[in-house]
Amino acid sequence: MSAAVFTLDPRLAADTLPVARLALCEVRLMNDARFAWLVLVPQREALVEIDDLDEGAQQALWQEVRRAAAALRESAPCDKLNLGALGNIVRQLHVHVVARREGDAAWPGPVWGSGKAEPYAPDAAAALLEALRAALAPAALP
Repeated sequence: MSAAVFTLDPRLAADTLPVARLALCEVRLMNDARFAWLVLVPQREALVEIDDLDEGAQQALWQEVRRAAAALRESAPCDKLNLGALGNIVRQLHVHVVARREGDAAWPGPVWGSGKAEPYAPDAAAALLEALRAALAPAALP
């Protein structure tokens, strides 16, 4: 019996830009310049809920969320970090790490469903991706 191959949900692939691969998760940047927003997707097939991961993988997930949060704070200073694992629209397990600033386009409400995404200009995306990759480099896989 062969192992299932991990496939990123098509909606996540369409809405995000690749940042880095960590031991468990692929880290992606939501392509919405209104918010600095990372999405971590565990690279395992058929996960929906955090408790679908074994205890060791759950611990690894939270360690990687902490690393991503630190990289996001370093690359896009913020007033507050929002974390979420909703999965109501995209069922594939993924964790959002969103840098919030007072007065941003959704403040103080949630970013989910708030207005229309504004894709990054190519230069702005490249600069933020470079900063995030540098901040995540010690933990990223080659």
